[in-house]
Amino acid sequence: MIDFALEAKDRETAARAGRLSTPHGEVPTPVFMPVGTHAAVRALTPEQLRQTGARIVLANTYHLALRPGPEVVRKAGGLHGFMAWSGPILTDSGGYQVFSLPRKEISAEGVCFASELDGKKILLTPELAIELQHALGADIIMPLDECTPHPATRKLAARGVSHSLAWLERCIAAHGDGAQALFGIVQGSVYPDLRRACAEAMVKLDLPGYAIGGVSVGEGLELLKRIVAATAPQLPSERPRYLMGVGLPEDLLESIALGMDMFDCVIPTRFARSATLFTRRGRIRMTHRRYRRDFYPIEPGCACYACGDFTRAYLHHLYRSNEILGTILGAIHNVSFYQTLMTQAREAILAGRFLHFKTAFLSEYGAPDAAAPD
Repeated sequence: MIDFALEAKDRETAARAGRLSTPHGEVPTPVFMPVGTHAAVRALTPEQLRQTGARIVLANTYHLALRPGPEVVRKAGGLHGFMAWSGPILTDSGGYQVFSLPRKEISAEGVCFASELDGKKILLTPELAIELQHALGADIIMPLDECTPHPATRKLAARGVSHSLAWLERCIAAHGDGAQALFGIVQGSVYPDLRRACAEAMVKLDLPGYAIGGVSVGEGLELLKRIVAATAPQLPSERPRYLMGVGLPEDLLESIALGMDMFDCVIPTRFARSATLFTRRGRIRMTHRRYRRDFYPIEPGCACYACGDFTRAYLHHLYRSNEILGTILGAIHNVSFYQTLMTQAREAILAGRFLHFKTAFLSEYGAPDAAAPD
């Protein structure tokens, strides 16, 4: 099981600094979790990932259930042994990926869909979601929920809340006295009253942590802030709060200011594969010709391996030559950038100056110099 202790609250915002204790180590919060969809964070070895400062990673139940299968992972000693990651791991239920499929059938029982491997029909139920995650052995597991798209009608959003609450109770029953920490996921789309009602019902279940779902489906920063602002205050202050699938640096800082503690997203590694790297002045596209003879590091002052040993000119050459090392170094830098951002945000909260830190960062961060990849 896990334990969460609050260490500081910001005076001018709802930002919090805490410490999450798990069977595989402690995690200072706020924290950004790199995504290892197939039990691997793209382009990074576990040792390289550790060197970025990452303390906890996320893996995807849906994809791991299809390949290599839960029993293979179980026999390897769970995800920790299988992927040689000694730190904490969080697994999602697989529901987000299922709901993203073009053809699925949603009922009170669960979600029926066709396997992308062989077309075989699969019924993902709350009980199966828990069974799969028991086999994977992560420290924190998530229940099956209905992630409604954006935009969604009030009727569809209400159905999502109803299913998510009913399925959560079934997940709790299936989980029993399991040692893994089962979080709840608040749904309700953009409707504040649905979000509050969902959160109120979940809090009564006294779970070890709570997540806000359905906010990384194209709603934009301003709507994201409204949703989080309406939901976060409904969640217990003594439990960790997890904002799922978010996001960009500006998303993270605004969400921290609203009281969220945990985040995950594929953006750092996905952008690295498309030569888009993060700096304090915004995103830069390393394939741009301006970097062909630029012998500065990606970001002067950055302590990551990529910035310490290599230049923008070399990264430009690697990306233009389609060398895999470009993606590796880009991923090292981007994940390090996110970890540094979380560390600095935490230090600012502890020092009572988070609002100043957020304002200063966002004013310097500015606009990207190239479009982000799809």
